[in-house]
Amino acid sequence: MICTFNSPEDIDIFKMQALKWACSFNTACYYDSNHYADPYSAFDVMIAAGKTAELQVNEQGAAFDALKNFLSEHNTLVPGFLSYDLKNELEQLSSNNMDKLHFPDLYFFVPEHLLLLRGNQLEIRSTAAPLVYEDIKSQQLEKSEGERSIQVESRFSKEEYLACVNEIKQHILRGDIYEANFCQEFYADKISINPRAIFQELNQLSPTPFANFFKVDDKYILSASPERFLSKRHTKLISQPIKGTAKRGDNPTDDEELKENLRKSQKEQSENVMIVDLVRNDLTKCSVPGSVGVEELFGVYSFRQVHQMISTVTSMANPALDNTDIIKATFPMGSMTGAPKIRAMELIEQYEKTRRGVFSGAVGYFDGLGDFDFNVVIRTILYNARSGYLSFSTGSAITYDSVAEKEYEECLLKAEAILKVLK
Repeated sequence: MICTFNSPEDIDIFKMQALKWACSFNTACYYDSNHYADPYSAFDVMIAAGKTAELQVNEQGAAFDALKNFLSEHNTLVPGFLSYDLKNELEQLSSNNMDKLHFPDLYFFVPEHLLLLRGNQLEIRSTAAPLVYEDIKSQQLEKSEGERSIQVESRFSKEEYLACVNEIKQHILRGDIYEANFCQEFYADKISINPRAIFQELNQLSPTPFANFFKVDDKYILSASPERFLSKRHTKLISQPIKGTAKRGDNPTDDEELKENLRKSQKEQSENVMIVDLVRNDLTKCSVPGSVGVEELFGVYSFRQVHQMISTVTSMANPALDNTDIIKATFPMGSMTGAPKIRAMELIEQYEKTRRGVFSGAVGYFDGLGDFDFNVVIRTILYNARSGYLSFSTGSAITYDSVAEKEYEECLLKAEAILKVLK
């Protein structure tokens, strides 16, 4: 059953009520574009709760084949996520670093209830759509939790991080790579949090166009991602890699100056163009020959916490390939790996201390009509409620021109919103 309703008067309250309602199910997700103008977005908010079918893969080595079969069996909107470590299925790579989160490598589900909010219209797909609507509106919202103080540690001391950056630069000098995305994990162990409350606070403090909350039993993704990995709209593929970050200013004049400095930075442009070239190369594997192009190069966009340099690469999808093949050809995303891609991923495994898992993977959906849209899992808290382990990672692109101290400061800048919420 599909029912449509006029958008509730206070949409922000309704979204919080809907998220609370969804969290009563063992499986739920919430995607919010936070009113950003995005020509490729299919909805403002999507909420899925409950499952009639699911696909969960844990290091079986055939995740993409399983996904292809699952999508062929369920011709409907299917949300889910892909772990960074699926790289091992695509190339001769391995993930031997410590993993304390224990998320699936791949998870997708067919929702029992689905809500899509577009402008002033709410669509509910459910066998009990009117009851779902009334149940959501009856949800009582709690007052703020008040202050919390979660002590977060890094897997790297500052000295260790600086040393690793300089070692990676030696690989660049030797010609092994041009660029590598090097990340550090921040974590807290044996803690108890309210994931929904923390996500809502993070989304208020740092609203982004690819924000999402995802619950699978006792595992949670709380994301304020600003980056699109890959989207398909009819025959068009769209990738929007981010490379280039600047802090926001304390006043409009300083803010505009920092934004303009980012726009003109030769270092940031060189980082960005290397990844644009990598994305272009990836898209040639799944696109009509000659159709890959750069729609926008070095665009600078402002978010609540940072300015970002974003480029848009597009192509026409090869009609001989299905959506799973397209994802395989481009995954993991270039902005979180480096160039050349395979060697960069080998060095990431060598120098980072923990398995990335869902971090720098992708959360999104296949719509059942041939389109899909996936983000890049960055600016994201991952939480295992059973073990009480909380984790988030930040990183930056290491190039020949990188200054280790500044790369460290960039990691802290990207962690700022999450740290504010946790502390």
